[in-house]
Amino acid sequence: MATKTKKTVKKWSAEVTEHSDAMDLEKDIFKSNDPDKIAASLKRSAEQSDRRKASPYQSAMSMLTFYENRAGKNLSVDEKETLEKAKEKLRGLFGREENK
Repeated sequence: MATKTKKTVKKWSAEVTEHSDAMDLEKDIFKSNDPDKIAASLKRSAEQSDRRKASPYQSAMSMLTFYENRAGKNLSVDEKETLEKAKEKLRGLFGREENK
């Protein structure tokens, strides 16, 4: 009788985050509760990357949105709020403030 080995399941989103051509991210940046720090780090990473295919702004915002969407239900209200504020800060850093 063959023994079954437990298969390691790795989520595709983790694979994308680790091996994305978009940019290299600061370790654990999305664990920060400081939207200014998150936005500044994403901007810096996007501008320094020579592997991204889009503009620095698009790459940074895409990575932030990707993380927010993949974390989904696992994010607390405070974490969601921090990420939304980070989006606003990121827009400001790139001079793309929305008119409200």
